[in-house]
Amino acid sequence: MSSTTRPNGAEGVEFYYESDGTVTAKDLETGLARGGDTRADALAQLAEVIKLHEGEGEPIDDPDEFLRDELNIDPDDLEEVSREDYPAFMQ
Repeated sequence: MSSTTRPNGAEGVEFYYESDGTVTAKDLETGLARGGDTRADALAQLAEVIKLHEGEGEPIDDPDEFLRDELNIDPDDLEEVSREDYPAFMQ
């Protein structure tokens, strides 16, 4: 169960305090939300998501190269996921 710091409104940010101690920040205008260990972490993550949502950021030209170079993940080690196993929002 979570709690919020203010009533619903059309703009601004709501914070939800989760039972596991983490904090979720939700932008009321876009509906986007991100979480973190602290309010500051959640806000920083939310700011990044909003930038990407608004078209900022750099495109990833080669996903395999990005996985290897930026995340230190070998794409060959990843399992294939069938489309029916995707979450509903990705189907």
